[in-house]
Parts: sequence; structure tokens; C-alpha cells
Amino acid sequence: MSEVQDYQELVKRVTEATLKAVTKSNAVTVTFASNGQGITTNEEGNQVRISNPPRSNSNNELDILRGEADAAALRLRYNNSETFNQQRPTGGNSSELFDVAEQTRVEALGSRRLSGTSKNLDHYYEAQCQEKGYHLVTDREETQMADAVGMLLRETLMGKPAPVSAQPLMETWRSWLEDKAGKRMSELKNCLDDQKAFGQTVRDILEDLELPVDSESNTGDEKGNDDNNESSNEDDQSESTENEQDGDQNDDDNEDIDFDGLDPEALEEMEDVSDETEESEEDSSSSMRGQPESPEFPDGKTEPYRAFSTSNDEINLAEDLCELEELTRLRSQLDQQLSHMQGVVSRLANRLQRKLMAQQQRWWEFDLEEGILDAGRLSRVVTDAQHPLSYKVENESDFRDTVVTLLIDNSGSMRGRPISVAAMSADIISRTLERCAVKVEVLGFTTRAWKGGQSREEWVAAGKPAKPGRLNDLRHIVYKKADAPWRRTRKNLGLMLREGLLKENIDGEALLWAYNRLIGRPEQRRILMVISDGAPVDDATLSINPGNYLEKHLRDVINFIETSTPIELTAIGIGHDVTRYYKRAVTINDAEELGGTMMQNLTDLFDEKATVRGPIKGTK
Repeated sequence: MSEVQDYQELVKRVTEATLKAVTKSNAVTVTFASNGQGITTNEEGNQVRISNPPRSNSNNELDILRGEADAAALRLRYNNSETFNQQRPTGGNSSELFDVAEQTRVEALGSRRLSGTSKNLDHYYEAQCQEKGYHLVTDREETQMADAVGMLLRETLMGKPAPVSAQPLMETWRSWLEDKAGKRMSELKNCLDDQKAFGQTVRDILEDLELPVDSESNTGDEKGNDDNNESSNEDDQSESTENEQDGDQNDDDNEDIDFDGLDPEALEEMEDVSDETEESEEDSSSSMRGQPESPEFPDGKTEPYRAFSTSNDEINLAEDLCELEELTRLRSQLDQQLSHMQGVVSRLANRLQRKLMAQQQRWWEFDLEEGILDAGRLSRVVTDAQHPLSYKVENESDFRDTVVTLLIDNSGSMRGRPISVAAMSADIISRTLERCAVKVEVLGFTTRAWKGGQSREEWVAAGKPAKPGRLNDLRHIVYKKADAPWRRTRKNLGLMLREGLLKENIDGEALLWAYNRLIGRPEQRRILMVISDGAPVDDATLSINPGNYLEKHLRDVINFIETSTPIELTAIGIGHDVTRYYKRAVTINDAEELGGTMMQNLTDLFDEKATVRGPIKGTK
């Protein structure tokens, strides 16, 4: 096992032990995934899924992980799920705001009794606000309301100012929220220990904010019934928060377990963490060398496209191409540029997010023959014994079942403002779509050298045979994997600003590479967006082969993807007419238009109904 894996296993064991100590329960199952997914409950009990540990000993990343674990642990400890489900409204902003308010309540209790959790939560929410782009907010949007209320409640109940990244959000929301519901929010301080009274006050706040609130009896029937069917073993949660106060004087023994300077031998005595993880983050460039086999496109008149040698091609993770210190510096440089781009792009991002969130609808189908027993219609059976039982099923739109790949040209002609804008746009889009549960992958393509690399040297050494094909070494870069959260990969996008990275561009093979990564994804809808500023160019290849050699291959690949695969392909050309290559494409003349065009392009795509094309042909 590598040092990175040893380190991550160590952090997993400590995180699990700390979480169980805070919950005061050993019955909790803790697993780690590429992106934390919160708390789920099933027949086996409560399961907490939190993000994978960082790959290196980064205090900031560890503090964020601690905060994520503490947030879940405090929810399990201080929340009575039966009371919560009886009071929680159904659907829309009402349910989201109620969730946030209850989470703030349990964190206020935990911070008061376990002071070590308070700092961890501060780091966690700072990262969350960064991830959601709240430092870019300029206008008040309805989708932000729940989080804005949560930040205001943190100030009221915990005496904690909003995170630095959330200050722009609070500037736009504070006065409106205080005018509408400030008095009732202050009343919540008096009922922190009484979950039922707290929940009722939150429901009053919803009415003050003119949000829909279900009648309490109806909500109890609906949510309580769902809870009974979905969660049959919640004994650890059924104890009210009033009865838990007696044991809180011993809480200090459980706080402030530190990750730094831990004794590995002592940790071996802790309970082993579950090995259920989703996707390993241990990929390295050495294990990713070489291109996947791609279909050939002979037309009977010209030679099929080929590469003289693929042994020197590279597929690299961005973090493997740069030292961490330099990557941090480049990310800081990108953040400075983002601060000047808050205008039109941030408004478009909010508009796109509003549109996407509006499509994430859930609804109930009633009067079915199977599903969850509909308690609200049992009265019909009581009054008429001949009336059959009625069941219901909750449905959800398939909107979330989408993945977007951004393939960015990293050629030398993109140097300067174009690549900066491309990096900033990719950053904003990743955050926006991730918040809407749409996965985003960010890829880049260039070559390892100018005017031919080791492939050309091998060709020369072989006696310069005719029709050699591609004579440069590819360098394909993974800036962000689709399953990796933006928070873990945000530094990688700064690599695009590194001097010397951008060289030549061989678009056809890059498009095939992105296609091969995307076609294997499980999502039903897969979108590939290409950003480029010119036709494929590689001096070494074009000096020996026909002048249209790379361009013809690009056209063949595009035609293959557009006509024979389920991938939705779109492109944006910067100062270059890409509409002659792609069926769905736009051309812009100024790099400053890129962010807005990307947002508009995605908005148009999500407005369209997903199409199902025929089976894939010609793939291996």
C-alpha cells in the first residue's frame, strides 16, 4: 500500500472513531465516497457517507472533512427523526429551508456542548459557500433563500458571523429576511432544546416568508408514513433532545480529536472503517498512458488516420503535472481574475441554476395497486370495507441523470486571455451544475512538445518512412473527474495558466478520448462541449502528411459522434468558425464572450428534451 493510501486509511479510522464518539453510538456505519452524500437510514440502521480524505496532509482539507463529519454526527445525535418528519413541509423551498434550520439547531447545540466542533464547522461552511459560488452573488435569487436563512440563523443561534465567502450573499438577503421574519428568528434561541417547539416556530417563519406550509396533521400522515416504510430501525434517534441533556457534561471527553501527530499503533485499536468506497482517486499518469482504441474512418481514397507511435502519449491528472505549491499559486491567480468577472457570467450562472433547479421536480402518484401504503386514504377503507387499499409512489424527474464534459483546447494560440476565460468559465460552470446535482468533467488537450516530440525522433531513427501519420506526443489532462467534487479539484483548474503548458492541438484524437471517457458513464444523458480557437495544428505531422490530414480526421470523428452515438455534442469557437465542423456550434470573436456563451449553450441544451439516438456503431 502506498504512503498516500496509508495516510488516507489513517484519516478514515480517526474520522469514523470521532464521528461515533460525537453521536454516542457505535451502531452508525461510516463509509467514504468521492462526494459526501449525508445520512441514509435503512433496515440495518443509520449510515453516514462522507467525502474521501485528502491525498496529502493538508490542514485546511482535514478541517473541512472534520466539519462534514461533525455536521452529520450532530444531526444523528440531537435530531429526533420522527418529530422532524411530522413537521417538515413537502417540496420546494419550504422543505429545504426547514432542513437547513434543523441542521443549524443541532449544530448550535453541538457547538455549545462540544466546543471542538465549532471550528470544524466554520471551515466546512466556508468551503461550502465557496463551492456554491456565494462570493460571486450580486442579485437575490430564490434558490439562495434557504442557505441565506441558514447563515442568518447561525449568527442568531451560535453568535457566528457568516463565512467570508457568504458575505456577498448576506448583503443581498439580510435586510429583506430581517424585515420579514427577524423577530421570529430571535425567538428560536428560546427553544433550541425543544425540537417540536423549534419546528413549529420555523413553520411560522415559512409563513412570514410567504412560503407554502402543509397542515401539521397532513404532514404528519404523509411524512410519518413514509418514514415508517423507509426506516424501520430508528431506535437510536427516537429519544427526544430534552432527555439527552443529562449526559452532556461528559461531552468534553469526546471533542478535539486531532488528526496531526497521531500514533498509528494506538489507532489500530479503533474499529475498522467500512471498505465501501465508490471510486478510487489513486489514478496516476503512469497507469493511464496510451490511447484507447478508436474507430477508423477510411473513405477508400485516403489512408486511414494513424499515429506513428503512441508509446509516448500521456494522460495526466492535473495535480501530477505541477508541484502543490505552484498549483496553489496558480489557483490564487485564477481567483483574482474571477473577482473581476462577477457581472454577467455570475448572473447567467444564477439564471442557469434557477432553470435547472426548477426542473428537479418530485411528485406523488396516488391510487396505485402497489407501493407505499397511503395513510391519508385509509378512511375510505374504514367507511367501506369493500374499498381496496390505496398505495402511492414518489417519482422524480430524470433531470439529475446527466453528465457534462468540457473539453478545452490547451494549444499555444489560447495563451493569454482566452485560456484564462476558459478556466474561469469551467470553474463557474462546474460549481453551478454540481449544486444542481449534474456531474461535470473538465478535460484539456495539447502536446508534450513543439514541432514533434519523441515520436518524430523515432520516425527519423526508422529512416523516415512515408505516410507516417501523427508525429507528436499527445498530452491529455484531467482537470476534474466527473465524480470528483469541485472543492477537491478547484486548484487543478489553475494549471491552465501555467507557462509552458500550452503547445499544439490535435483535436480529433482529443475528441475521441473525451468520447471514450463519456460513453462509459452510467448517466442517461451525456453532453460533450468542446472549446477551441482554431483548426487542429501540429507542424511535425502536417509537414510530412497531407495538409488536411488532422482536419479530415477531426471531421470524421465529429460525424461519428453526431450520427452514431447517444452523445450530445456542442462546440464553441473562439475567433474561429467551428460551425463548419459541428452541427450544433457557435462562434464568438472575443474571449470575454466565452462565459456567457457557455452558459447560454448549456441553458439551451437543458431546455431541449433529451433525445435517444440509435445504437452505437463502429466502436470497439
